[in-house]
Amino acid sequence: MPRIDADEPFDPDDYRNDVLGIASGLAQHDSGMHQHAKGQLLFSQQGCMRITLNQSFSLLPPGRVAWIPGGVPHRVQIQGVAGYRSVWLVQSRFTSLAGHVEIVSASPLLREVLERIAFAEFNTDWRQGAAANLLAVCLDELQAAPRELTTLRLPVDRRLRALNAMILPPPLHSLARSSGASEKTISRILLRETGLSYQQWRQQWRLIKALEMLVAGQPQAEIAAALEFASDSAFSAFFSKMTGRSPRAYLAQRP
Repeated sequence: MPRIDADEPFDPDDYRNDVLGIASGLAQHDSGMHQHAKGQLLFSQQGCMRITLNQSFSLLPPGRVAWIPGGVPHRVQIQGVAGYRSVWLVQSRFTSLAGHVEIVSASPLLREVLERIAFAEFNTDWRQGAAANLLAVCLDELQAAPRELTTLRLPVDRRLRALNAMILPPPLHSLARSSGASEKTISRILLRETGLSYQQWRQQWRLIKALEMLVAGQPQAEIAAALEFASDSAFSAFFSKMTGRSPRAYLAQRP
Protein backbone atom coordinates (compact mmCIF):
# COMPACT_ATOMS: atom_id res chain seq x y z
CA MET A 1 0.00 0.00 0.00
CA PRO A 2 1.65 3.31 -1.13
CA ARG A 3 1.24 5.31 2.05
CA ILE A 4 4.12 7.79 2.32
CA ASP A 5 5.51 9.15 5.59
CA ALA A 6 5.42 12.95 5.85
CA ASP A 7 9.24 13.26 5.87
CA GLU A 8 9.86 10.67 3.17
CA PRO A 9 11.18 12.08 -0.15
CA PHE A 10 9.13 11.14 -3.20
CA ASP A 11 9.50 12.02 -6.87
CA PRO A 12 6.72 10.74 -9.17
CA ASP A 13 9.00 11.09 -12.18
CA ASP A 14 11.22 8.34 -10.76
CA TYR A 15 8.47 5.87 -11.71
CA ARG A 16 7.48 4.85 -15.22
CA ASN A 17 3.82 4.32 -14.27
CA ASP A 18 1.19 6.11 -16.38
CA VAL A 19 -0.89 6.43 -13.20
CA LEU A 20 0.57 6.70 -9.71
CA GLY A 21 -1.15 7.40 -6.40
CA ILE A 22 0.03 8.04 -2.85
CA ALA A 23 -1.56 8.85 0.52
CA SER A 24 -0.04 10.64 3.47
CA GLY A 25 -0.89 12.55 6.62
CA LEU A 26 0.77 15.98 6.48
CA ALA A 27 0.82 18.84 8.99
CA GLN A 28 2.43 22.28 8.52
CA HIS A 29 3.91 21.08 5.24
CA ASP A 30 5.65 23.25 2.64
CA SER A 31 6.77 21.56 -0.57
CA GLY A 32 8.79 24.54 -1.80
CA MET A 33 8.58 25.60 -5.44
CA HIS A 34 8.99 22.56 -7.70
CA GLN A 35 7.60 20.88 -10.80
CA HIS A 36 7.26 17.42 -12.28
CA ALA A 37 6.66 16.00 -15.73
CA LYS A 38 3.48 14.19 -14.72
CA GLY A 39 0.22 16.04 -14.14
CA GLN A 40 -1.08 15.93 -10.57
CA LEU A 41 -4.48 15.60 -8.91
CA LEU A 42 -4.48 16.80 -5.28
CA PHE A 43 -7.16 16.06 -2.72
CA SER A 44 -7.39 16.54 1.06
CA GLN A 45 -9.71 14.98 3.61
CA GLN A 46 -9.35 17.86 6.05
CA GLY A 47 -7.53 21.17 6.21
CA CYS A 48 -6.74 23.56 3.36
CA MET A 49 -3.90 23.51 0.87
CA ARG A 50 -2.56 26.70 -0.71
CA ILE A 51 -1.06 26.19 -4.17
CA THR A 52 1.22 29.03 -5.29
CA LEU A 53 2.11 29.43 -8.97
CA ASN A 54 4.29 32.02 -10.69
CA GLN A 55 1.60 34.71 -11.02
CA SER A 56 -1.39 33.26 -9.17
CA PHE A 57 -2.43 31.13 -6.25
CA SER A 58 -5.19 28.62 -5.60
CA LEU A 59 -6.89 27.51 -2.40
CA LEU A 60 -7.83 23.84 -2.14
CA PRO A 61 -10.49 23.35 0.57
CA PRO A 62 -11.56 19.89 1.79
CA GLY A 63 -13.82 18.02 -0.59
CA ARG A 64 -12.34 19.68 -3.67
CA VAL A 65 -9.73 18.50 -6.16
CA ALA A 66 -6.87 20.44 -7.73
CA TRP A 67 -5.50 19.60 -11.15
CA ILE A 68 -1.91 20.80 -11.80
CA PRO A 69 -0.64 20.08 -15.33
CA GLY A 70 2.82 18.63 -15.79
CA GLY A 71 5.68 21.11 -16.10
CA VAL A 72 3.92 23.85 -14.09
CA PRO A 73 6.10 25.22 -11.24
CA HIS A 74 4.11 25.23 -8.01
CA ARG A 75 4.38 25.26 -4.23
CA VAL A 76 1.96 23.45 -1.91
CA GLN A 77 1.54 24.69 1.68
CA ILE A 78 -0.61 22.95 4.28
CA GLN A 79 -1.76 24.57 7.51
CA GLY A 80 -2.97 22.14 10.16
CA VAL A 81 -3.49 18.48 9.32
CA ALA A 82 -4.57 17.18 5.94
CA GLY A 83 -5.40 13.68 4.76
CA TYR A 84 -3.22 14.23 1.70
CA ARG A 85 -4.00 12.25 -1.45
CA SER A 86 -2.14 12.70 -4.73
CA VAL A 87 -2.58 11.02 -8.10
CA TRP A 88 -0.09 11.62 -10.92
CA LEU A 89 -0.91 11.03 -14.57
CA VAL A 90 1.18 10.96 -17.73
CA GLN A 91 -0.69 13.81 -19.38
CA SER A 92 -0.06 12.75 -22.99
CA ARG A 93 -2.21 9.67 -22.33
CA PHE A 94 -5.17 11.63 -20.99
CA THR A 95 -5.92 14.45 -23.43
CA SER A 96 -9.21 15.46 -21.77
CA LEU A 97 -7.31 17.02 -18.86
CA ALA A 98 -6.95 20.82 -18.88
CA GLY A 99 -3.72 22.60 -19.77
CA HIS A 100 -4.05 24.96 -16.80
CA VAL A 101 -4.54 24.68 -13.03
CA GLU A 102 -8.14 24.04 -11.98
CA ILE A 103 -9.96 23.53 -8.68
CA VAL A 104 -13.12 21.46 -9.02
CA SER A 105 -15.92 20.41 -6.70
CA ALA A 106 -15.65 16.67 -6.06
CA SER A 107 -18.73 14.45 -6.02
CA PRO A 108 -18.83 11.60 -3.48
CA LEU A 109 -18.11 9.22 -6.36
CA LEU A 110 -15.03 11.17 -7.48
CA ARG A 111 -13.71 11.32 -3.91
CA GLU A 112 -14.14 7.57 -3.49
CA VAL A 113 -12.47 6.81 -6.82
CA LEU A 114 -9.49 9.07 -6.01
CA GLU A 115 -9.16 7.41 -2.62
CA ARG A 116 -8.96 3.98 -4.24
CA ILE A 117 -6.42 5.13 -6.82
CA ALA A 118 -4.29 6.80 -4.12
CA PHE A 119 -4.09 3.52 -2.19
CA ALA A 120 -3.63 1.25 -5.24
CA GLU A 121 -0.37 -0.67 -5.57
CA PHE A 122 2.27 0.89 -7.79
CA ASN A 123 2.26 -2.15 -10.09
CA THR A 124 -1.48 -1.82 -10.88
CA ASP A 125 -2.24 -2.21 -14.59
CA TRP A 126 -4.47 0.77 -15.40
CA ARG A 127 -4.94 -0.20 -19.04
CA GLN A 128 -7.34 -3.11 -18.58
CA GLY A 129 -9.89 -4.72 -16.30
CA ALA A 130 -11.40 -3.13 -13.17
CA ALA A 131 -8.53 -0.64 -12.80
CA ALA A 132 -9.15 0.76 -16.30
CA ASN A 133 -12.86 1.14 -15.50
CA LEU A 134 -12.02 2.92 -12.24
CA LEU A 135 -9.72 5.33 -14.04
CA ALA A 136 -12.36 6.01 -16.72
CA VAL A 137 -14.90 6.91 -14.02
CA CYS A 138 -12.35 9.26 -12.44
CA LEU A 139 -11.74 11.09 -15.73
CA ASP A 140 -15.47 11.31 -16.51
CA GLU A 141 -16.23 12.73 -13.06
CA LEU A 142 -13.44 15.29 -13.41
CA GLN A 143 -14.85 16.47 -16.74
CA ALA A 144 -18.34 16.88 -15.27
CA ALA A 145 -17.25 18.51 -11.98
CA PRO A 146 -18.17 22.19 -11.42
CA ARG A 147 -15.19 24.57 -11.40
CA GLU A 148 -14.55 26.56 -8.20
CA LEU A 149 -13.67 30.27 -7.84
CA THR A 150 -10.64 29.63 -5.64
CA THR A 151 -7.87 30.56 -8.07
CA LEU A 152 -6.72 34.17 -8.22
CA ARG A 153 -4.24 35.73 -10.62
CA LEU A 154 -1.92 38.29 -9.02
CA PRO A 155 -0.95 41.67 -10.51
CA VAL A 156 2.71 42.12 -11.40
CA ASP A 157 2.70 45.84 -12.17
CA ARG A 158 4.97 47.58 -9.64
CA ARG A 159 2.20 49.99 -8.61
CA LEU A 160 -0.06 47.14 -7.55
CA ARG A 161 2.45 44.52 -6.36
CA ALA A 162 1.83 45.50 -2.73
CA LEU A 163 -1.69 44.07 -3.03
CA ASN A 164 -0.24 40.56 -2.93
CA ALA A 165 0.99 41.00 0.65
CA MET A 166 -1.95 42.93 2.09
CA ILE A 167 -4.13 41.48 4.82
CA LEU A 168 -7.18 42.88 3.04
CA PRO A 169 -7.05 44.73 -0.30
CA PRO A 170 -8.64 48.17 0.23
CA PRO A 171 -11.56 49.65 -1.71
CA LEU A 172 -10.56 51.09 -5.07
CA HIS A 173 -10.66 54.75 -4.00
CA SER A 174 -8.35 54.04 -1.04
CA LEU A 175 -5.91 52.11 -3.23
CA ALA A 176 -5.82 54.98 -5.71
CA ARG A 177 -4.80 57.39 -2.95
CA SER A 178 -2.05 55.13 -1.56
CA SER A 179 -0.62 53.93 -4.88
CA GLY A 180 -0.56 57.24 -6.71
CA ALA A 181 -2.41 55.70 -9.67
CA SER A 182 -5.89 56.77 -10.67
CA GLU A 183 -8.88 54.49 -10.24
CA LYS A 184 -9.12 54.21 -14.02
CA THR A 185 -5.45 53.21 -14.31
CA ILE A 186 -5.76 50.61 -11.57
CA SER A 187 -8.86 49.12 -13.20
CA ARG A 188 -7.12 48.96 -16.58
CA ILE A 189 -4.03 47.26 -15.11
CA LEU A 190 -6.07 44.68 -13.16
CA LEU A 191 -8.21 43.84 -16.17
CA ARG A 192 -5.13 43.41 -18.38
CA GLU A 193 -3.17 41.30 -15.89
CA THR A 194 -5.91 39.24 -14.22
CA GLY A 195 -8.93 39.38 -16.51
CA LEU A 196 -11.01 40.87 -13.68
CA SER A 197 -12.09 44.35 -12.69
CA TYR A 198 -10.69 45.56 -9.38
CA GLN A 199 -14.01 44.98 -7.62
CA GLN A 200 -14.25 41.44 -9.02
CA TRP A 201 -10.64 40.73 -8.03
CA ARG A 202 -11.16 42.05 -4.49
CA GLN A 203 -14.36 40.06 -4.05
CA GLN A 204 -12.67 36.86 -5.19
CA TRP A 205 -9.80 37.57 -2.79
CA ARG A 206 -12.29 38.01 0.06
CA LEU A 207 -13.98 34.72 -0.86
CA ILE A 208 -10.70 32.79 -0.77
CA LYS A 209 -9.72 34.35 2.55
CA ALA A 210 -13.17 33.58 3.96
CA LEU A 211 -12.80 29.93 2.96
CA GLU A 212 -9.45 29.68 4.73
CA MET A 213 -10.98 31.13 7.87
CA LEU A 214 -14.09 28.96 7.71
CA VAL A 215 -12.09 25.76 7.34
CA ALA A 216 -9.92 26.85 10.29
CA GLY A 217 -13.08 26.97 12.38
CA GLN A 218 -13.43 30.73 12.88
CA PRO A 219 -16.98 31.95 13.63
CA GLN A 220 -18.82 33.69 10.80
CA ALA A 221 -19.18 36.87 12.82
CA GLU A 222 -15.39 37.12 13.20
CA ILE A 223 -14.89 36.48 9.50
CA ALA A 224 -17.46 39.12 8.56
CA ALA A 225 -15.70 41.69 10.74
CA ALA A 226 -12.19 40.80 9.53
CA LEU A 227 -13.22 41.08 5.88
CA GLU A 228 -15.14 44.34 6.46
CA PHE A 229 -18.68 43.18 5.83
CA ALA A 230 -21.43 45.25 7.45
CA SER A 231 -22.87 42.24 9.25
CA ASP A 232 -22.85 38.45 9.52
CA SER A 233 -25.89 38.31 7.22
CA ALA A 234 -24.15 40.51 4.64
CA PHE A 235 -21.22 38.08 4.63
CA SER A 236 -23.56 35.09 4.24
CA ALA A 237 -25.33 36.78 1.31
CA PHE A 238 -21.97 37.54 -0.35
CA PHE A 239 -20.77 33.96 0.14
CA SER A 240 -23.99 32.49 -1.25
CA LYS A 241 -23.85 34.77 -4.29
CA MET A 242 -20.23 33.79 -5.02
CA THR A 243 -20.53 30.02 -4.48
CA GLY A 244 -24.22 29.23 -4.82
CA ARG A 245 -24.21 27.81 -1.27
CA SER A 246 -24.30 29.11 2.27
CA PRO A 247 -21.06 28.84 4.28
CA ARG A 248 -22.52 25.92 6.24
CA ALA A 249 -23.61 24.06 3.09
CA TYR A 250 -20.21 24.66 1.47
CA LEU A 251 -18.34 23.23 4.44
CA ALA A 252 -20.69 20.24 4.54
CA GLN A 253 -19.18 19.02 1.25
CA ARG A 254 -16.39 17.05 2.86
CA PRO A 255 -15.18 13.47 2.62
